[in-house]
Amino acid sequence: MAGKKIIAILGATGAQGGGLARTILNDKSGEFSVRALTRNINSDKAKALANMGAEVVAVDIDNSGSIKKAFEGAYGVFAVTFFWEHFSPEKETAQVASIAKAAKEANVKHVIWSTLEDTRKWVPLDDNRMPTLMGKYKVPHLDCKGEADKFFTEQGVPTTNLLTSFYWENFIYFGMAPKKGEDGKLALSLPVGDRKLAGIAAEDIGKSAYEIFKNGNRYIGKTVGISGEQLTGKQMADMFTKALGQEVAYNAVPFDIYRGLGFPGAEDLGNMFQFFHDFENDVCKVRNVESTRSLNPRLQNFNSWLEHNKSKIPLE
Repeated sequence: MAGKKIIAILGATGAQGGGLARTILNDKSGEFSVRALTRNINSDKAKALANMGAEVVAVDIDNSGSIKKAFEGAYGVFAVTFFWEHFSPEKETAQVASIAKAAKEANVKHVIWSTLEDTRKWVPLDDNRMPTLMGKYKVPHLDCKGEADKFFTEQGVPTTNLLTSFYWENFIYFGMAPKKGEDGKLALSLPVGDRKLAGIAAEDIGKSAYEIFKNGNRYIGKTVGISGEQLTGKQMADMFTKALGQEVAYNAVPFDIYRGLGFPGAEDLGNMFQFFHDFENDVCKVRNVESTRSLNPRLQNFNSWLEHNKSKIPLE
């Protein structure tokens, strides 16, 4: 690893950060090394990264001093935050402010910030198409990320804003898999109507980010949107049918029904899906599949992802 430029990766044991860490570590002749930043250096995922050659460092993302120390000597930083751990936009905003300040103080040469749209630029708070949440957001977990983009600009940190897409892994880990109804038949229930949803394999986020780091000068100061394929709910259900060998129907859940399902974050996600639906063209256009493939030639589409992951999908 001597002489290699360090990429400090927040969330290195998570979906996005983990994909980037493995991609860098698998490229033995590459110019970068991995500093994997995680709360728990003794987790199985952290140990696996260490075994692959990563420098694993404990970091408390709520402690600015801890973040600054973790960034010291790093060439680049992959910055990602996880709203679903705490459901607090204010906490996430504070985390991003600390990350940007620490990157500036550590003289980091390139930050990739995994962000999302501030939906209030499309749906103002007084727009009643969807309810306002927490008093000042439409889609809290999107809005607070989009709003936090300014911290990197204000600090003058060389940054690429990376707009990610709906992870197909949500069908494995986030309770969105097709489920059996009372008739025993499987149905994919999503509030996306007949519009296309931009999706991606989490591992491909990391592979795309790696190419952005490798071509830093080309992407600093820019926003890059990525997706692996853009599909309607019906198209995804048909692909599930083929992959699973049993019929999967598509159930277009009304937004209000989804918002009222009662699980933690249901209102937030209901608004998110409505934003993706109502502004399909804006959301999909900025996440062009062909430009993503130019970054990552081995980009997976939904069929290829399903082929590799169908056995992990919990069918209830």
